[in-house]
Amino acid sequence: MPRPQTEELSQFEKQRLANIAERDALLKKLTLEAQSTGLFSKPSPKPGNRDSSTVSRPKKKPAPRVKKEENEAPIVRRMSSRLRGLTADSEVAKRKADEAFEESQRVEREKRLRKSDFFTLDNMLVSGQKLTGDALIGIDVVTKGVAKPYERTFSDDDVRKTTDKDLKVLREEMSSLELWDQWTPGRIKITPERIYTMAFHPSEAKPLIFAGDKMGHLGVLDASQKRPEIAVDEEDEYDEPDPAITTLKPHTRTISSMVIQPHKLTHLYTASYDSSIREMDLEKMTSEEKYAPESRSIDEPISGIDMASDDPNCLYWTTLSGLFNRYDLRSPNKPMSVEEWQLSEKKIGGFSLFPSHPHFFATASLDRTMRLWDIRKLSHSNPESIGEHESRLSVSHAAFNSVGQIATSSYDDSIKLYDFGKRGIASWKPGHKLNETTEMKPDTVVRHNCQTGRWVTILRPHWQQNPQSPIQRFCIANMNRFVDIYTSNGDQLAQLGGDDITAVPAVAVFHRSKNWVAGGTASGKVCLWM
Repeated sequence: MPRPQTEELSQFEKQRLANIAERDALLKKLTLEAQSTGLFSKPSPKPGNRDSSTVSRPKKKPAPRVKKEENEAPIVRRMSSRLRGLTADSEVAKRKADEAFEESQRVEREKRLRKSDFFTLDNMLVSGQKLTGDALIGIDVVTKGVAKPYERTFSDDDVRKTTDKDLKVLREEMSSLELWDQWTPGRIKITPERIYTMAFHPSEAKPLIFAGDKMGHLGVLDASQKRPEIAVDEEDEYDEPDPAITTLKPHTRTISSMVIQPHKLTHLYTASYDSSIREMDLEKMTSEEKYAPESRSIDEPISGIDMASDDPNCLYWTTLSGLFNRYDLRSPNKPMSVEEWQLSEKKIGGFSLFPSHPHFFATASLDRTMRLWDIRKLSHSNPESIGEHESRLSVSHAAFNSVGQIATSSYDDSIKLYDFGKRGIASWKPGHKLNETTEMKPDTVVRHNCQTGRWVTILRPHWQQNPQSPIQRFCIANMNRFVDIYTSNGDQLAQLGGDDITAVPAVAVFHRSKNWVAGGTASGKVCLWM
Protein backbone atom coordinates (compact mmCIF):
# COMPACT_ATOMS: atom_id res chain seq x y z
CA MET A 1 0.00 0.00 0.00
CA PRO A 2 1.55 3.37 -1.03
CA ARG A 3 2.64 5.66 1.74
CA PRO A 4 0.44 8.82 2.01
CA GLN A 5 2.18 12.09 1.06
CA THR A 6 0.99 13.72 4.24
CA GLU A 7 3.06 11.32 6.35
CA GLU A 8 4.88 13.18 9.06
CA LEU A 9 8.61 13.91 8.38
CA SER A 10 11.26 12.06 10.35
CA GLN A 11 13.23 13.86 13.05
CA PHE A 12 16.42 13.66 10.95
CA GLU A 13 14.71 15.25 7.91
CA LYS A 14 13.31 18.05 10.07
CA GLN A 15 16.76 18.85 11.41
CA ARG A 16 18.27 18.81 7.91
CA LEU A 17 15.66 21.27 6.60
CA ALA A 18 16.19 23.50 9.62
CA ASN A 19 19.92 23.56 8.97
CA ILE A 20 19.36 24.51 5.33
CA ALA A 21 17.02 27.32 6.30
CA GLU A 22 19.48 28.63 8.89
CA ARG A 23 22.31 28.56 6.36
CA ASP A 24 20.26 30.42 3.72
CA ALA A 25 19.29 33.08 6.25
CA LEU A 26 22.90 33.59 7.25
CA LEU A 27 24.08 33.87 3.65
CA LYS A 28 21.34 36.38 2.88
CA LYS A 29 22.31 38.45 5.90
CA LEU A 30 26.00 38.44 4.97
CA THR A 31 25.20 39.40 1.38
CA LEU A 32 23.06 42.34 2.47
CA GLU A 33 25.77 43.57 4.83
CA ALA A 34 28.40 43.31 2.11
CA GLN A 35 26.19 45.22 -0.36
CA SER A 36 25.54 47.98 2.14
CA THR A 37 29.27 48.52 2.67
CA GLY A 38 30.07 48.42 -1.04
CA LEU A 39 32.16 45.27 -0.79
CA PHE A 40 29.86 43.26 -2.98
CA SER A 41 27.26 43.97 -5.60
CA LYS A 42 25.06 41.66 -7.56
CA PRO A 43 26.22 40.94 -11.09
CA SER A 44 24.06 42.64 -13.66
CA PRO A 45 21.79 40.19 -15.44
CA LYS A 46 22.52 39.27 -19.03
CA PRO A 47 20.59 41.14 -21.74
CA GLY A 48 17.34 39.52 -22.58
CA ASN A 49 17.34 37.56 -19.37
CA ARG A 50 16.43 40.33 -16.92
CA ASP A 51 14.45 39.15 -13.99
CA SER A 52 11.29 41.12 -13.25
CA SER A 53 12.23 41.28 -9.62
CA THR A 54 15.50 43.08 -10.39
CA VAL A 55 15.38 46.73 -9.37
CA SER A 56 17.79 49.15 -11.00
CA ARG A 57 19.70 51.13 -8.44
CA PRO A 58 20.37 54.81 -9.05
CA LYS A 59 24.03 55.76 -9.34
CA LYS A 60 25.54 57.34 -6.30
CA LYS A 61 26.47 60.97 -6.62
CA PRO A 62 30.18 61.57 -6.20
CA ALA A 63 31.15 63.11 -2.91
CA PRO A 64 31.58 66.88 -3.11
CA ARG A 65 35.16 68.02 -3.37
CA VAL A 66 36.49 69.85 -0.41
CA LYS A 67 38.59 72.87 -1.22
CA LYS A 68 41.97 72.70 0.48
CA GLU A 69 42.97 75.48 2.73
CA GLU A 70 45.69 77.67 1.30
CA ASN A 71 47.95 77.07 4.28
CA GLU A 72 47.67 73.26 3.99
CA ALA A 73 51.01 71.66 3.14
CA PRO A 74 51.04 70.27 -0.41
CA ILE A 75 51.67 66.59 -1.00
CA VAL A 76 55.29 66.03 -1.94
CA ARG A 77 55.52 63.77 -4.97
CA ARG A 78 58.62 61.98 -6.17
CA MET A 79 60.22 63.91 -8.99
CA SER A 80 63.53 63.53 -10.76
CA SER A 81 66.28 66.07 -10.18
CA ARG A 82 66.09 67.04 -13.86
CA LEU A 83 62.39 67.96 -13.64
CA ARG A 84 63.00 69.83 -10.42
CA GLY A 85 65.72 71.82 -12.11
CA LEU A 86 68.38 70.50 -9.73
CA THR A 87 71.72 68.94 -10.42
CA ALA A 88 71.29 65.19 -10.48
CA ASP A 89 73.10 63.55 -7.59
CA SER A 90 72.06 59.93 -8.28
CA GLU A 91 75.37 59.08 -9.90
CA VAL A 92 77.25 60.50 -6.97
CA ALA A 93 75.08 58.59 -4.53
CA LYS A 94 75.40 55.40 -6.56
CA ARG A 95 79.15 55.77 -6.72
CA LYS A 96 79.35 56.32 -2.97
CA ALA A 97 77.15 53.26 -2.34
CA ASP A 98 79.31 51.14 -4.64
CA GLU A 99 82.47 52.33 -2.93
CA ALA A 100 81.03 51.56 0.50
CA PHE A 101 79.98 48.09 -0.66
CA GLU A 102 83.39 47.38 -2.18
CA GLU A 103 85.08 48.55 1.01
CA SER A 104 82.93 46.23 3.15
CA GLN A 105 83.71 43.35 0.77
CA ARG A 106 87.42 44.16 0.95
CA VAL A 107 87.34 44.17 4.75
CA GLU A 108 85.52 40.84 4.75
CA ARG A 109 88.06 39.34 2.34
CA GLU A 110 90.91 40.62 4.49
CA LYS A 111 89.41 38.88 7.50
CA ARG A 112 89.36 35.57 5.62
CA LEU A 113 92.82 35.87 4.07
CA ARG A 114 95.42 33.85 5.90
CA LYS A 115 98.13 35.66 7.80
CA SER A 116 101.64 34.36 7.19
CA ASP A 117 103.17 36.27 10.10
CA PHE A 118 105.09 34.69 12.94
CA PHE A 119 102.77 34.94 15.94
CA THR A 120 103.64 35.29 19.58
CA LEU A 121 101.14 34.73 22.37
CA ASP A 122 100.29 38.45 22.46
CA ASN A 123 99.49 38.40 18.72
CA MET A 124 97.13 35.42 19.03
CA LEU A 125 95.51 35.88 22.41
CA VAL A 126 91.78 36.54 22.21
CA SER A 127 90.77 35.81 25.80
CA GLY A 128 91.89 33.93 28.88
CA GLN A 129 95.13 33.74 30.75
CA LYS A 130 98.54 34.45 29.23
CA LEU A 131 99.97 31.01 29.70
CA THR A 132 103.65 30.59 30.40
CA GLY A 133 105.57 27.55 29.26
CA ASP A 134 105.36 25.89 32.67
CA ALA A 135 101.60 26.46 32.90
CA LEU A 136 100.95 24.57 29.68
CA ILE A 137 103.85 22.23 29.04
CA GLY A 138 105.98 21.11 31.97
CA ILE A 139 108.91 18.77 32.37
CA ASP A 140 106.50 15.88 32.99
CA VAL A 141 105.19 16.21 29.44
CA VAL A 142 108.45 16.69 27.61
CA THR A 143 109.99 13.56 29.06
CA LYS A 144 73.90 -0.75 16.36
CA GLY A 145 70.05 0.95 15.67
CA VAL A 146 69.07 4.57 15.09
CA ALA A 147 67.80 5.95 18.37
CA LYS A 148 64.97 8.25 19.30
CA PRO A 149 65.99 11.79 20.30
CA TYR A 150 67.68 12.03 23.72
CA GLU A 151 67.04 8.37 24.47
CA ARG A 152 69.86 6.23 25.85
CA THR A 153 70.44 3.13 23.69
CA PHE A 154 73.07 1.41 25.86
CA SER A 155 72.28 0.89 29.55
CA ASP A 156 73.78 -0.77 32.60
CA ASP A 157 71.91 -3.93 31.71
CA ASP A 158 73.68 -4.04 28.34
CA VAL A 159 77.05 -3.86 30.10
CA ARG A 160 76.39 -7.25 31.70
CA LYS A 161 74.96 -8.91 28.58
CA THR A 162 78.04 -10.83 27.48
CA THR A 163 79.79 -14.08 28.28
CA ASP A 164 83.18 -12.69 27.23
CA LYS A 165 84.95 -11.87 30.50
CA ASP A 166 87.47 -9.47 28.94
CA LEU A 167 84.70 -7.60 27.11
CA LYS A 168 82.60 -7.41 30.28
CA VAL A 169 85.53 -6.01 32.29
CA LEU A 170 86.22 -3.39 29.61
CA ARG A 171 82.54 -2.46 29.40
CA GLU A 172 82.42 -1.90 33.14
CA GLU A 173 85.62 0.14 32.99
CA MET A 174 84.46 2.38 30.11
CA SER A 175 80.93 2.76 31.48
CA SER A 176 82.34 3.95 34.79
CA LEU A 177 83.79 7.10 33.18
CA GLU A 178 82.14 10.21 34.61
CA LEU A 179 81.88 13.84 33.63
CA TRP A 180 84.63 16.08 34.99
CA ASP A 181 83.37 17.06 38.41
CA GLN A 182 85.07 20.47 38.70
CA TRP A 183 82.77 22.33 36.27
CA THR A 184 79.64 21.42 34.34
CA PRO A 185 79.90 21.36 30.53
CA GLY A 186 77.87 24.58 30.35
CA ARG A 187 80.69 26.45 32.10
CA ILE A 188 83.53 25.09 29.93
CA LYS A 189 83.36 27.34 26.87
CA ILE A 190 86.66 26.76 25.13
CA THR A 191 86.04 28.56 21.79
CA PRO A 192 83.70 31.40 20.70
CA GLU A 193 82.25 29.46 17.73
CA ARG A 194 81.33 25.90 16.78
CA ILE A 195 84.05 23.33 17.47
CA TYR A 196 85.28 21.55 14.32
CA THR A 197 88.24 19.56 15.62
CA MET A 198 89.78 18.52 18.94
CA ALA A 199 92.87 16.79 20.26
CA PHE A 200 94.29 15.57 23.56
CA HIS A 201 97.94 16.17 24.29
CA PRO A 202 99.62 12.72 24.57
CA SER A 203 100.81 13.53 28.11
CA GLU A 204 99.43 11.23 30.80
CA ALA A 205 100.40 13.71 33.55
CA LYS A 206 97.32 15.88 33.00
CA PRO A 207 94.38 16.12 30.58
CA LEU A 208 95.32 18.92 28.18
CA ILE A 209 92.67 19.60 25.50
CA PHE A 210 92.91 21.65 22.30
CA ALA A 211 89.86 22.68 20.25
CA GLY A 212 89.66 24.49 16.91
CA ASP A 213 86.51 26.32 15.83
CA LYS A 214 84.73 27.65 12.76
CA MET A 215 86.41 31.07 12.76
CA GLY A 216 90.02 29.99 13.34
CA HIS A 217 90.14 30.18 17.15
CA LEU A 218 92.18 27.68 19.13
CA GLY A 219 91.04 26.96 22.69
CA VAL A 220 93.29 25.40 25.33
CA LEU A 221 91.96 23.76 28.52
CA ASP A 222 94.07 22.27 31.29
CA ALA A 223 91.68 19.88 33.04
CA SER A 224 94.04 19.28 35.95
CA GLN A 225 92.92 22.59 37.50
CA LYS A 226 90.68 22.59 40.56
CA ARG A 227 87.62 24.68 41.24
CA PRO A 228 88.18 27.23 44.03
CA GLU A 229 86.65 26.31 47.37
CA ILE A 230 83.67 28.42 48.46
CA ALA A 231 83.51 29.47 52.11
CA VAL A 232 80.14 28.88 53.75
CA ASP A 233 79.75 32.49 54.88
CA GLU A 234 80.53 33.78 51.38
CA GLU A 235 78.24 31.43 49.53
CA ASP A 236 75.43 33.94 49.00
CA GLU A 237 77.69 36.64 47.53
CA TYR A 238 80.38 34.51 45.91
CA ASP A 239 80.46 34.54 42.10
CA GLU A 240 81.93 31.20 41.09
CA PRO A 241 84.70 31.70 38.49
CA ASP A 242 84.81 29.82 35.21
CA PRO A 243 87.70 27.46 34.52
CA ALA A 244 90.94 28.98 33.25
CA ILE A 245 90.80 28.71 29.46
CA THR A 246 93.07 30.33 26.89
CA THR A 247 91.64 31.25 23.48
CA LEU A 248 94.04 32.08 20.65
CA LYS A 249 93.49 32.95 16.98
CA PRO A 250 96.24 31.53 14.77
CA HIS A 251 94.01 31.15 11.67
CA THR A 252 91.49 33.35 9.87
CA ARG A 253 89.10 30.53 8.89
CA THR A 254 87.95 27.14 10.17
CA ILE A 255 90.57 24.99 11.89
CA SER A 256 89.71 21.66 10.28
CA SER A 257 92.30 19.33 11.79
CA MET A 258 95.19 19.17 14.24
CA VAL A 259 97.89 16.70 15.23
CA ILE A 260 100.70 16.29 17.78
CA GLN A 261 103.51 14.01 16.60
CA PRO A 262 104.47 11.51 19.37
CA HIS A 263 108.19 12.31 19.06
CA LYS A 264 107.61 16.08 19.02
CA LEU A 265 105.32 16.60 21.99
CA THR A 266 105.91 20.34 22.33
CA HIS A 267 104.57 21.16 18.86
CA LEU A 268 100.94 21.30 17.74
CA TYR A 269 100.21 21.38 14.01
CA THR A 270 96.92 22.97 12.91
CA ALA A 271 95.39 22.93 9.41
CA SER A 272 92.75 25.36 8.24
CA TYR A 273 90.36 26.34 5.50
CA ASP A 274 92.54 29.44 5.09
CA SER A 275 94.89 27.09 3.13
CA SER A 276 97.68 27.10 5.71
CA ILE A 277 99.32 24.72 8.17
CA ARG A 278 100.84 26.29 11.28
CA GLU A 279 103.13 24.92 13.97
CA MET A 280 102.55 26.08 17.53
CA ASP A 281 105.41 25.78 19.98
CA LEU A 282 103.71 24.90 23.25
CA GLU A 283 106.73 25.86 25.33
CA LYS A 284 107.38 29.28 23.79
CA MET A 285 103.69 29.85 22.91
CA THR A 286 104.51 30.98 19.37
CA SER A 287 102.92 30.02 16.04
CA GLU A 288 104.73 29.76 12.73
CA GLU A 289 103.36 29.06 9.26
CA LYS A 290 104.83 25.82 7.93
CA TYR A 291 102.93 25.57 4.66
CA ALA A 292 100.75 27.79 2.50
CA PRO A 293 100.33 28.38 -1.26
CA GLU A 294 102.67 30.88 -2.87
CA SER A 295 100.01 33.56 -3.24
CA ARG A 296 97.41 34.62 -0.71
CA SER A 297 94.90 34.74 -3.57
CA ILE A 298 95.12 30.93 -3.97
CA ASP A 299 92.30 29.32 -2.01
CA GLU A 300 92.93 25.65 -1.21
CA PRO A 301 91.07 24.78 2.01
CA ILE A 302 92.72 21.93 3.93
CA SER A 303 90.36 19.25 5.24
CA GLY A 304 92.72 16.96 7.16
CA ILE A 305 96.28 16.61 8.43
CA ASP A 306 98.33 13.68 9.74
CA MET A 307 101.92 12.70 10.56
CA ALA A 308 103.69 9.35 10.72
CA SER A 309 104.35 8.14 14.26
CA ASP A 310 108.06 7.59 13.50
CA ASP A 311 108.74 10.67 11.35
CA PRO A 312 108.43 14.13 12.96
CA ASN A 313 109.52 15.94 9.80
CA CYS A 314 106.87 15.02 7.23
CA LEU A 315 103.38 16.50 6.90
CA TYR A 316 100.52 14.87 4.99
CA TRP A 317 97.24 16.62 4.24
CA THR A 318 94.13 16.55 2.06
CA THR A 319 91.99 19.34 0.60
CA LEU A 320 88.36 20.06 -0.16
CA SER A 321 89.20 19.82 -3.89
CA GLY A 322 90.33 16.17 -3.62
CA LEU A 323 94.11 16.67 -3.38
CA PHE A 324 96.54 14.67 -1.24
CA ASN A 325 99.86 16.32 -0.37
CA ARG A 326 103.15 15.42 1.28
CA TYR A 327 105.79 17.88 2.45
CA ASP A 328 109.11 17.52 4.24
CA LEU A 329 109.50 20.31 6.80
CA ARG A 330 113.27 20.34 6.22
CA SER A 331 112.85 21.40 2.59
CA PRO A 332 114.19 24.93 1.96
CA ASN A 333 111.65 25.85 -0.74
CA LYS A 334 108.17 25.17 0.60
CA PRO A 335 105.88 25.52 -2.44
CA MET A 336 108.24 23.73 -4.84
CA SER A 337 108.91 20.84 -2.44
CA VAL A 338 105.27 19.79 -1.96
CA GLU A 339 104.28 16.52 -3.62
CA GLU A 340 100.71 16.50 -4.86
CA TRP A 341 98.24 13.87 -6.06
CA GLN A 342 94.70 14.43 -7.33
CA LEU A 343 92.94 11.47 -5.69
CA SER A 344 89.33 12.55 -6.07
CA GLU A 345 87.25 14.93 -8.14
CA LYS A 346 85.25 15.77 -5.02
CA LYS A 347 85.98 16.77 -1.45
CA ILE A 348 88.12 14.47 0.68
CA GLY A 349 86.46 14.93 4.04
CA GLY A 350 88.88 12.87 6.12
CA PHE A 351 91.92 10.65 5.87
CA SER A 352 94.48 8.92 8.08
CA LEU A 353 97.81 7.13 7.83
CA PHE A 354 98.39 3.56 9.00
CA PRO A 355 100.54 4.51 12.04
CA SER A 356 103.09 1.69 11.85
CA HIS A 357 103.29 1.63 8.03
CA PRO A 358 102.54 5.23 6.95
CA HIS A 359 102.98 4.52 3.24
CA PHE A 360 99.43 3.11 3.50
CA PHE A 361 96.62 5.61 4.02
CA ALA A 362 92.85 5.72 3.69
CA THR A 363 90.63 8.51 2.36
CA ALA A 364 86.91 9.22 2.74
CA SER A 365 85.25 11.29 0.05
CA LEU A 366 82.10 13.06 -0.96
CA ASP A 367 82.07 10.75 -4.00
CA ARG A 368 80.78 8.03 -1.57
CA THR A 369 83.98 6.00 -1.50
CA MET A 370 86.49 4.83 1.08
CA ARG A 371 89.77 4.17 -0.71
CA LEU A 372 93.00 2.54 0.43
CA TRP A 373 96.29 3.79 -1.08
CA ASP A 374 99.98 2.88 -1.13
CA ILE A 375 102.16 5.95 -1.60
CA ARG A 376 105.08 3.76 -2.73
CA LYS A 377 103.30 3.06 -6.01
CA LEU A 378 101.24 6.21 -6.42
CA SER A 379 101.46 7.84 -9.83
CA HIS A 380 101.14 11.62 -9.97
CA SER A 381 99.50 11.53 -13.41
CA ASN A 382 97.12 8.62 -12.86
CA PRO A 383 96.92 7.59 -9.19
CA GLU A 384 95.29 4.22 -8.55
CA SER A 385 94.12 2.94 -5.19
CA ILE A 386 94.79 -0.52 -3.75
CA GLY A 387 91.05 -0.91 -3.45
CA GLU A 388 87.84 0.98 -2.76
CA HIS A 389 84.44 0.46 -1.23
CA GLU A 390 81.43 2.52 -2.28
CA SER A 391 78.69 3.47 0.17
CA ARG A 392 75.17 4.58 -0.63
CA LEU A 393 75.94 8.16 0.45
CA SER A 394 79.05 10.24 1.14
CA VAL A 395 81.71 8.93 3.52
CA SER A 396 82.73 11.48 6.17
CA HIS A 397 85.94 10.03 7.60
CA ALA A 398 88.26 7.03 7.42
CA ALA A 399 90.28 6.42 10.60
CA PHE A 400 93.17 3.92 10.84
CA ASN A 401 94.14 2.37 14.17
CA SER A 402 97.51 0.93 15.19
CA VAL A 403 96.75 -2.66 14.08
CA GLY A 404 95.49 -1.94 10.57
CA GLN A 405 91.75 -1.60 11.13
CA ILE A 406 89.69 1.23 9.62
CA ALA A 407 86.48 2.79 10.91
CA THR A 408 84.40 5.00 8.64
CA SER A 409 81.30 7.11 9.26
CA SER A 410 78.87 7.73 6.43
CA TYR A 411 75.71 9.65 5.70
CA ASP A 412 73.98 6.34 5.00
CA ASP A 413 73.67 6.13 8.81
CA SER A 414 76.34 3.52 9.33
CA ILE A 415 79.75 2.94 10.86
CA LYS A 416 81.73 0.47 8.73
CA LEU A 417 84.66 -1.48 10.15
CA TYR A 418 87.37 -2.99 7.93
CA ASP A 419 90.08 -5.31 9.30
CA PHE A 420 93.06 -5.10 6.95
CA GLY A 421 95.35 -6.26 9.75
CA LYS A 422 94.07 -9.81 9.50
CA ARG A 423 94.46 -9.56 5.70
CA GLY A 424 98.17 -9.01 6.15
CA ILE A 425 98.50 -5.31 5.33
CA ALA A 426 101.86 -5.06 7.10
CA SER A 427 103.40 -7.54 4.60
CA TRP A 428 101.90 -6.19 1.37
CA LYS A 429 104.46 -5.43 -1.30
CA PRO A 430 104.32 -2.33 -3.56
CA GLY A 431 101.70 -2.86 -6.26
CA HIS A 432 99.48 -5.13 -4.12
CA LYS A 433 95.82 -4.97 -5.19
CA LEU A 434 92.66 -5.96 -3.32
CA ASN A 435 89.61 -7.69 -4.71
CA GLU A 436 86.87 -5.07 -4.29
CA THR A 437 84.12 -7.70 -4.21
CA THR A 438 85.56 -9.70 -1.31
CA GLU A 439 88.54 -7.98 0.32
CA MET A 440 87.14 -4.42 0.39
CA LYS A 441 83.82 -5.32 1.95
CA PRO A 442 83.42 -4.12 5.56
CA ASP A 443 83.74 -6.82 8.20
CA THR A 444 81.13 -5.15 10.43
CA VAL A 445 78.44 -2.52 9.86
CA VAL A 446 76.92 -0.71 12.85
CA ARG A 447 73.75 1.33 12.46
CA HIS A 448 74.39 4.89 13.63
CA ASN A 449 72.52 8.16 13.08
CA CYS A 450 74.93 10.44 11.17
CA GLN A 451 72.37 13.05 10.01
CA THR A 452 74.01 16.07 11.62
CA GLY A 453 72.36 18.66 9.41
CA ARG A 454 73.70 22.18 9.00
CA TRP A 455 74.45 23.26 12.56
CA VAL A 456 76.22 20.22 14.01
CA THR A 457 79.78 19.25 13.06
CA ILE A 458 80.05 16.00 11.08
CA LEU A 459 80.37 12.91 13.29
CA ARG A 460 83.72 11.09 12.96
CA PRO A 461 85.12 7.97 14.63
CA HIS A 462 88.32 8.40 16.65
CA TRP A 463 90.47 5.45 17.77
CA GLN A 464 92.45 5.21 20.96
CA GLN A 465 95.86 4.75 19.36
CA ASN A 466 97.60 3.07 22.29
CA PRO A 467 94.94 1.23 24.35
CA GLN A 468 96.04 -0.47 27.55
CA SER A 469 94.41 -3.76 26.59
CA PRO A 470 94.31 -5.99 23.48
CA ILE A 471 90.76 -4.84 22.66
CA GLN A 472 90.80 -1.95 20.18
CA ARG A 473 88.18 0.75 20.78
CA PHE A 474 86.99 4.03 19.25
CA CYS A 475 84.53 6.75 20.17
CA ILE A 476 81.97 8.63 18.09
CA ALA A 477 79.25 11.06 19.12
CA ASN A 478 75.58 10.43 18.47
CA MET A 479 72.69 12.80 17.88
CA ASN A 480 71.11 11.98 21.25
CA ARG A 481 73.72 14.02 23.17
CA PHE A 482 75.88 11.00 24.05
CA VAL A 483 79.26 9.64 22.99
CA ASP A 484 79.32 5.96 22.02
CA ILE A 485 82.36 3.73 22.49
CA TYR A 486 82.71 0.61 20.31
CA THR A 487 85.24 -2.16 19.84
CA SER A 488 86.76 -2.99 16.45
CA ASN A 489 84.18 -5.82 16.22
CA GLY A 490 81.29 -3.39 16.56
CA ASP A 491 80.46 -4.36 20.17
CA GLN A 492 79.37 -1.35 22.19
CA LEU A 493 81.38 -0.74 25.34
CA ALA A 494 79.70 2.33 26.77
CA GLN A 495 77.46 5.30 26.14
CA LEU A 496 78.78 8.39 27.88
CA GLY A 497 76.38 11.17 28.82
CA GLY A 498 75.22 13.35 31.67
CA ASP A 499 72.28 15.43 32.85
CA ASP A 500 74.19 18.68 32.32
CA ILE A 501 74.85 18.07 28.61
CA THR A 502 72.48 20.27 26.61
CA ALA A 503 73.96 19.91 23.10
CA VAL A 504 75.39 17.20 20.87
CA PRO A 505 79.12 16.67 21.71
CA ALA A 506 79.69 16.11 17.99
CA VAL A 507 83.51 16.25 17.94
CA ALA A 508 84.51 13.29 20.12
CA VAL A 509 88.15 12.28 20.70
CA PHE A 510 90.03 9.68 22.76
CA HIS A 511 93.26 10.31 24.62
CA ARG A 512 96.10 8.35 23.04
CA SER A 513 96.54 5.95 25.98
CA LYS A 514 94.38 7.05 28.95
CA ASN A 515 90.66 6.37 29.17
CA TRP A 516 89.80 10.05 28.76
CA VAL A 517 87.16 11.13 26.26
CA ALA A 518 86.29 14.70 25.26
CA GLY A 519 83.41 16.01 23.17
CA GLY A 520 82.97 19.46 21.62
CA THR A 521 79.65 21.15 20.84
CA ALA A 522 78.33 23.70 18.36
CA SER A 523 78.41 26.37 21.08
CA GLY A 524 82.14 25.91 21.67
CA LYS A 525 81.75 23.99 24.93
CA VAL A 526 83.52 20.85 26.11
CA CYS A 527 82.29 17.67 27.79
CA LEU A 528 85.06 15.66 29.46
CA TRP A 529 84.77 12.13 30.82
CA MET A 530 87.54 10.63 32.97
